[in-house]
Amino acid sequence: MTSDLLQFVLYAVLLTAIAVPLGAYMAAVFAGEVRFLAPVERALLGAAGAGARQSQYWSAYALALLVFNAAGFALLFLVLVGQGHLPLNPQGFAGLSPRLAFNTAISFVTNTNWQAYGGETTLSNFSQMAGLTTQNFLSAATGMAVAAAVARGFAARQARAIGNFWVDLVRATLYVLLPGAVLLALVFAFCGMPQTLASAFDATTLEGAKQTIALGPVASQVAIKQLGTNGGGFFNVNSAHPLENPTALSNFISTLAILALPAGFCFTYGRMVGDRRQGRALFAAMALLFLAGFAAIYAAERAGNPLQAGLVETVSGNMEGKEVRFGLLGSTLWAAATTAASNGSVNAMHDSFTPLGGLVAMLNIQLGEVVFGGVGVGLTGMLLFVVLTVFLAGLMVGRTPEYLGKKIEAREVKLAAVTLLVMPLGVLVLAALAIAAGTAQGSAPNPGPHGLSELLYAYSSATGNNGSAFAGFSADTPWHDTFLGIAMMLGRYGYIIPILAIAGSLAAKKTAAETAGTFPTHGALFVTLLIATILIVGALTFLPVLALGPIAEQVSLLAGRTF
Repeated sequence: MTSDLLQFVLYAVLLTAIAVPLGAYMAAVFAGEVRFLAPVERALLGAAGAGARQSQYWSAYALALLVFNAAGFALLFLVLVGQGHLPLNPQGFAGLSPRLAFNTAISFVTNTNWQAYGGETTLSNFSQMAGLTTQNFLSAATGMAVAAAVARGFAARQARAIGNFWVDLVRATLYVLLPGAVLLALVFAFCGMPQTLASAFDATTLEGAKQTIALGPVASQVAIKQLGTNGGGFFNVNSAHPLENPTALSNFISTLAILALPAGFCFTYGRMVGDRRQGRALFAAMALLFLAGFAAIYAAERAGNPLQAGLVETVSGNMEGKEVRFGLLGSTLWAAATTAASNGSVNAMHDSFTPLGGLVAMLNIQLGEVVFGGVGVGLTGMLLFVVLTVFLAGLMVGRTPEYLGKKIEAREVKLAAVTLLVMPLGVLVLAALAIAAGTAQGSAPNPGPHGLSELLYAYSSATGNNGSAFAGFSADTPWHDTFLGIAMMLGRYGYIIPILAIAGSLAAKKTAAETAGTFPTHGALFVTLLIATILIVGALTFLPVLALGPIAEQVSLLAGRTF
């Protein structure tokens, strides 16, 4: 246990040490101060048209984003359904069915990377590289662009524009994601991940049996799947596969990569709004929530299954569904990081976690992608809660709420409140429809509260743009392919559009000077109120249904009852 604690402390120190300078670098990128690929940038923006450098009002920015994402969806859909007729298909895979292609295309365009298929048995090298890996870059860059635009809107004074989507998209890709992914891919290749266009090779096991081992361009896809908080695996079992995550070192580096950009964006925001204390406050709130989530998962898994007491050795805790090469710490830290960061990769089966361990991972997603969250959009999700917190604080002291010197009025509060409906609509309503239609019962292999947890996790993961699953849920059905796709779109654009509208509204406002009555939004009191607001909203929304799922399962387990 002492060794685990030291590893976590090392992880926290390294993450912070990476996030601070990375945040400063990204602020310079979005300010146009980093230009080592200027000729490429000019060429790409020139191809985008004459208006590609003109600053946009929030609605034009949002429209450009939606059009670009729609085009990406259409192209990826065509690649997937036409896979059998495209090159780099040494396995001879046929195209995906239209419904599975729809679900997969929506998944990768929205940065969800939900996978209702087995990668090495379904997709060609061309589909993996030109289709999925491309969208891993572009969906992450889209989230980064939104964060940059929102920061400009919050910082602007009586301005109508919040930047240009095409400029932000190109700069995020060229100066952050591309060099970062290249460097990380080289590190992963050194760790033992394959990077080849070969389809497979035949091996002879120690027992003399023949085994065919799938190969492909793994390291490059894993690099951007982690750095861009995407999470889609090259192999069916994702980062539990020994070729996708070979060693404890690759596991540790991956967990750092998953949270590096989301954590760094807090410090990017502080620089872009001209008050670094604001960024530090947001980082503190995210870090405390992450620490609490990790501690709860680790404690639950360390305690193990009470029904196994006296039957098996339980010193190492609950190791069911976990890889021995990662151990308890490597598995639980990964679960906490990926569900906090909107990254759907898994190195252990969440279906085999204790009920409380699975509950915390699920709750991380249900809080609304704010505990670091996805690249860029985690920050913007947290800013929506900042608006609500400032509003509630203003009500308590009887003052007009302000943030960064700007009055938070009815328009901003209504837009922020609308986002509170996104998660319950995508999780509770769509899951209830699946139960009413009878499709949930056939897809969840376990009866009782654990079966409900599997269903809730699937729709939480889709709506939260996370992409992980409880591992036992059968999602490749006409119903789930369709409605999980709808949940992904709702979770992505149901947050992005309101926060862009808020940024546009705040950009047009005057900035008032601080007075003695101004509520500071960078101190410990504000961080505490922000965390309380997030937890209260999450509890009010999901506690009743969680009581029927993982909480009921944990109580039953303690009482000696299984299902």
